[in-house]
Amino acid sequence: MLTAAPDIDVLVRFGRALADPIRCRILLALREAPVYPAELAEALGVSRTRLSNHLACLRDCGLVVAVPDGRRTRYELADERLGHALDDLRTAVVAVETDRTCPDADDKGCC
Repeated sequence: MLTAAPDIDVLVRFGRALADPIRCRILLALREAPVYPAELAEALGVSRTRLSNHLACLRDCGLVVAVPDGRRTRYELADERLGHALDDLRTAVVAVETDRTCPDADDKGCC
């Protein structure tokens, strides 16, 4: 049975998922449409094994679900609002990046 996670837990799960570039690419791809793992692996240029590990992480985080489809399984975002959240996060990152207020950003690789 699926249950809703508390607010802080949701943010922690989202942060864990976004901590890896491949998982970010998977989430962005699933934002567009549900997809089968073999097609996603090819589109992202990663091995099926590597993709499988990342999909397992995203399932554990509660952000994607595996949907049986005959003998195959397709993946999709667990909630369509996650796609909107990803768009909002992408916009926020762009806004922060263009306003480099930290004087040490270039030296420290931050901000």
